[in-house]
Amino acid sequence: MSDAELLCLVVAQHLLHGHSSESRWVRYARTHLSGLFPGIPQQSGYNKRVRAAGTLISAVITALAKDTESWHEILRLLDSTPVPCGTSRETVKRSDLAGHAGYGYCASHSRYFWGFRLYLVSTPEGMPVIWGLANPKLGEREVTEALLRHDHHLVRDGQVILADKGFAGRDFERFIAEDLGANLVRPDRKDEKPRFGKFGGIRQWIESVFDSLKGQLGLEHHGARTLEGLYARVASKLLALAAGIWHNWKTNAPRKRSLTAYDH
Repeated sequence: MSDAELLCLVVAQHLLHGHSSESRWVRYARTHLSGLFPGIPQQSGYNKRVRAAGTLISAVITALAKDTESWHEILRLLDSTPVPCGTSRETVKRSDLAGHAGYGYCASHSRYFWGFRLYLVSTPEGMPVIWGLANPKLGEREVTEALLRHDHHLVRDGQVILADKGFAGRDFERFIAEDLGANLVRPDRKDEKPRFGKFGGIRQWIESVFDSLKGQLGLEHHGARTLEGLYARVASKLLALAAGIWHNWKTNAPRKRSLTAYDH
């Protein structure tokens, strides 16, 4: 099976059927899709191929983003969201993610979780541009700075990066302006003079992107038990989102992030 066929199956797994279980998906694909993909391996082989394709998946996400009109938009959205990896103390003790994952707090849902945070920089309609996973105990600004330094070539001069209040900080703002040549915009905090405003409506855009990842693509139900597996499954869900948005651009669909046409 070629890499192109593998990526098509990965997108179909998450976009068309929402299977987080790779064993169930492989059984379905070998039964119903073997005419299109005659080289579908057994579950263990498929698992290994997907795990090894993390870098390829990230590269394809970037290629899809660059092939849409919104790539040239000046605005980028920045935020993070929890990716829980266990709900019991026993899971935390026995998981292969122990030592990498950590406890964090989700203010929007008023809950604690054990796992990672997904950091995402996207276009206004939700096309992933830069992303990464980090221990929730790490500071948001520090993690984001590391991601932007690594993928600085994906940020253009004059770009406007819209974030929430949690990214407030002189050093971080200076990094965005001086090192990247971009502009950080965020809602005003109560303890500072008015600068930018509230951005209530626009801030909802990034929240709706996370809603699509969690609701239709099952981000929180990834089922991963290893660090490599978690990276591959989150990357696969982002690839499915990117593929849906890319296809909506190419077919001139009225709502670019709508996945309704693909999830049934």
